[in-house]
Amino acid sequence: MSNTPIIERIELSAFEIEIEDIVTDRAGFGLSYQPDSKGTHLRFAVRVITDTGVIGEYVPPRGRSKVIMTASEALSFSLLGKPALQREKHYRSMRKLTKHIGEVGIGALDIALWDLAGKHQNLSIAEMLGGYRQRLPAYASTLGGDRQKGGLSSPEAYADFAEHCQELGYKAYKMHGWNEGNVEEEAAMIKAVCERVGDKMIIMYDSACHLKTLADAIQIGQVCDDHGVYWFEDPYGDGGVSIHGHQMLKKNIKTPLLISEHVRNPETTTDMLVAGATDFARADPDYDGGITGCYKTAVAAEGLGMDCEIHSCGPAMRQLMAACRNSNFYEVNLVHPKTRNAWSLPVYEEGYSDELDCIDADGFVTVSSAPGLGVSYDWETIRKKAVVTQIIE
Repeated sequence: MSNTPIIERIELSAFEIEIEDIVTDRAGFGLSYQPDSKGTHLRFAVRVITDTGVIGEYVPPRGRSKVIMTASEALSFSLLGKPALQREKHYRSMRKLTKHIGEVGIGALDIALWDLAGKHQNLSIAEMLGGYRQRLPAYASTLGGDRQKGGLSSPEAYADFAEHCQELGYKAYKMHGWNEGNVEEEAAMIKAVCERVGDKMIIMYDSACHLKTLADAIQIGQVCDDHGVYWFEDPYGDGGVSIHGHQMLKKNIKTPLLISEHVRNPETTTDMLVAGATDFARADPDYDGGITGCYKTAVAAEGLGMDCEIHSCGPAMRQLMAACRNSNFYEVNLVHPKTRNAWSLPVYEEGYSDELDCIDADGFVTVSSAPGLGVSYDWETIRKKAVVTQIIE
């Protein structure tokens, strides 16, 4: 067998999990708290298999599998017969293939290739990237608001949950508000949380682009100013992509902005940083070209003397952030006072978790030093719950 692993086949399996009290739309795009329900949620898994027997594996924690798995399947054909360790070359070729349709399918394959390389070299991904730390300060990032009794149904409920997270050990807390984007309601929630725990915790606010106009975003930004909010994320309904719009917003508020979650490559995020449209970069391994694309974004931000916040939670996010000096908080999302985290999948062996209680007493999560992603997947459960498996060979 060759010393350099050659990709022989790629397996993609869509599987279903059940999560109590959390429902999603049929396409898998949205999540909401609904007590006494048992929602079925689709996820998918990737295995990159080589001629040396080394296998790269990844299970994206989040939904949207119908879109992402299809894109990953199409890109898989371009990797067959290629040297598995040439991640940069594969990243470039996949970006070229997806230049007309968006790059979301690259992430899962790239992360699986990094997992494979780590196993081949007997190093964690963080160590392959140079290594910086093995403990990450975390923040509790809420599920979106709801109208359910006992849920995140009022400003006071958000404040109660923030207080609970602070008691667990979290040093920071972020609110995702209600999807109606009502300015008065969002402002009341920010005030309630900051007045309750603002002297004990760092507070972030994520509008998730639900505020409808720039004027709405200015109003909420001024509330954030008054209460010392750490960052104001994805402010309004431009989709989080307008350089000019966010330049205008920054002229009217003092609170730092965090955008670029909704652009898919290092070049556009760097343009936003250079243009002064955002104060932080955002990078998501699942969506932004995997570890390869996101590390480029983090290094570009560092070169500008700026920070890059890693989006969402999961083994890939931990490994990436562990290699980045200029990243401040690990996002434990989407958490809720009455139900488990839908992104903490029941497919990990050896105790990996992104549930609300995954932090230690100091508010940190640990990063595995085991090879690759540092986790083991329960493939027996994944195969048992599979609804379709695609084998590309």
